[in-house]
Amino acid sequence: MQKNARKRSSHDVDMLNGPIWTRLLLFALPLTMTSILQQLFNSADTAVVGHFVSSEAQAAVGANSAVINLLVNTFVGISVGANVVIAALAARREEKAIHRAVHTVIAFSLLASVAIIAVGELLAGWILTLMATPADVMDLAQLYLRLYLVGVPFEMVYNFGSAVLRSKGDSRRPLLALFLSGVLNVFMNLFFVLVLHRSVDGVAIATVLSNAVAAGLVIHFLATEEGAFKFRWRDLCLDRGILRKVIQIGLPAGLQGAVFSVSNMCIQSAINSFGSDAVAGASIATYFDMFTYYFSGGMAQACLTFASQNHAVGKEERCTAVFRDSILLGLALTFSVGIVFYLGRSAFLGFYTRDAAVLAFAVTKMRHTMVTQFLEVPFDMPGSMLRAYDHPLAPAVITVLGTCVFRLGWVFLVFPHDRDYARLMNVYPISWILTDILMLAVWALVRRDWYRRHPKTAGQQAKA
Repeated sequence: MQKNARKRSSHDVDMLNGPIWTRLLLFALPLTMTSILQQLFNSADTAVVGHFVSSEAQAAVGANSAVINLLVNTFVGISVGANVVIAALAARREEKAIHRAVHTVIAFSLLASVAIIAVGELLAGWILTLMATPADVMDLAQLYLRLYLVGVPFEMVYNFGSAVLRSKGDSRRPLLALFLSGVLNVFMNLFFVLVLHRSVDGVAIATVLSNAVAAGLVIHFLATEEGAFKFRWRDLCLDRGILRKVIQIGLPAGLQGAVFSVSNMCIQSAINSFGSDAVAGASIATYFDMFTYYFSGGMAQACLTFASQNHAVGKEERCTAVFRDSILLGLALTFSVGIVFYLGRSAFLGFYTRDAAVLAFAVTKMRHTMVTQFLEVPFDMPGSMLRAYDHPLAPAVITVLGTCVFRLGWVFLVFPHDRDYARLMNVYPISWILTDILMLAVWALVRRDWYRRHPKTAGQQAKA
């Protein structure tokens, strides 16, 4: 087992040696494309019902975006803990611990999904009502959400299994799994709507089936691994020590994602007050916000994994270079993509709808978010470094204060006195700037304190 564990797969990126920025790109771009494809294929639900069913059906799917993001962001955040823990174990080549960690996080993903389904099915109607979902789309919105929840176990297994693969440097095969399942999702959407004449129920079922394919492929990739990463159903376990560490690191990220989504749900409720055209327009524009953000998010995941491995084996000067290169690459990529989407907004938005009223709301949102999307980079990268350096609570608290609390204040204190859609959209860039300032300041303090407590490493860093 020792020999197999030390062999590097052709799918893996070596994070501990060689040029950093090229390896960051090799690792981050598949991650970015995975997220973009995931969002693109999910948005296919909106596009298909918008073109072939009705604007009400499109609004019903869009009204669920904040709720679904709440579920996804919470447990994708917790999977960050799996990434950090297993990446550190992989760097130190602790084979037995790696094997138990792999099976622990997969088992946890299955158990957690049961809780999500139970709570989600129970509260689906209440949540949509709380968000002021327009009455003319409420029934369709509930139907879509309840069907979507059935596929949560598949989505959870895919996300946690992908975190395991990424922890050892493999970001390409999760992309392959998502691409194949996403293409299937598009064809099934069209089949259910055009051939079987279904509405939101058809696209929801297509999403569940495609998520099942993605999960199955990731499990297959893990089952065909050699050595410590090889997955076997009979080896499923819940190692308390490993699970405690995963949750200790991942739960703050998960709670950050949850609170972040709650704040966006509050913004969504304010958007809902403008009617179904605003709901549909904002949900379409949000897809492009997410496409742009994923370049920052992919680089942040790369930064986290690279820093976790190098910090685990004491390569602190390489950690510094990882942070520098990832923030520069993140800024360049995110700004460039945001400009492209904004300048080409007419063509891009036309893919989803031709309704003039819906387009007007979508363009307004893009005007306030596309050009400024790069402002998320300066808090994503230091947040990744803080997690890699075993400070998982700090980025969660900062994001909650700088983004979530501020947005809630804007919605409940500013918006009621100035009910203007365009001014409501200003909440995004302003909250990003506040979070940037806080996150960079805390990372600088943590980094200085770490080198103060490790003077020998600081001396080696200065000499290098």
